[in-house]
Amino acid sequence: MGLIVVLIGMTLRYMPRTKPQEIKPQSSGSIVWDDVAGVDEAKAELREVVDFMRDPKRFKRLGAKVPKGILLHGPPGTGKTLLAKAVAHESNARFFAQSASSFVEMFAGLGAARIRRLFRVARKQAPAIIFIDELDAVGATRGKDISGEKDQTLNQLLVEMDGFESADNIVVVAASNLLDKLDPALLRPGRFDRQIFVSPPDLAGRQDILRVHSRDKPLGGVDLEMVARQTSGLAGADLANICNEAAIFAGRSLRDVVLMQDFEAALERVVAGMQSRRVINDHEKRVIAYHEAGHACAR
Repeated sequence: MGLIVVLIGMTLRYMPRTKPQEIKPQSSGSIVWDDVAGVDEAKAELREVVDFMRDPKRFKRLGAKVPKGILLHGPPGTGKTLLAKAVAHESNARFFAQSASSFVEMFAGLGAARIRRLFRVARKQAPAIIFIDELDAVGATRGKDISGEKDQTLNQLLVEMDGFESADNIVVVAASNLLDKLDPALLRPGRFDRQIFVSPPDLAGRQDILRVHSRDKPLGGVDLEMVARQTSGLAGADLANICNEAAIFAGRSLRDVVLMQDFEAALERVVAGMQSRRVINDHEKRVIAYHEAGHACAR
């Protein structure tokens, strides 16, 4: 029995501890509003939170309260985390970032304890913004976790956001790709009051994103509007990758500028994947032809 107690004590003592990551407003590599393109509606919503944090008296004398929670949801790569980084820089509030997966542990009660610690640290530094990435890691509908650890962690998050000790000068911003899997209690007023859909950019948005990610690259006769027209349906992360791949292709060719042909090669690389030089035989060609014909008939 004594050995078991010692083993448990040593496990708890040497277990990795997660500390809330505070992002300094003037830290190197900070993201500003001009670095975020193609998501104008989401930027407008978040600007209100930034304005409230900078000048809360202007809103409080009118009886207005800042939203307690803002949920950014949408497909991967559309800029949800990038928006949170911009809020970290633009607001004068303390900004604490934490991944939701860091709350999940095999030991019961640790996730809830880490939630309490995060909010306790934020309250001491208020006004503060808490950013929780990949919220669905702990925010999924309760009752489906066999161990009950995720449910206990979520319960603690619900209490911290709208409980007896909730504070008006703390805003929780979260990001998730799976809105339909989140617990309804998270989405009610008083918790995540605002739910902002961050959609893939349209033509003008894609062109703005390409400008942002190519402004530090020497371009030679590149038509960004044409590139934007060829990238319909791609998210901001894909467009940033295309700009980077184009610069890599130019470097391989020992050029000092990035040309349109580099963007075309980068687009093919990102959309179609790496070029294969493997020679296929006649049987494999016939099988591939039947396969692709099936796709064509299905459409």
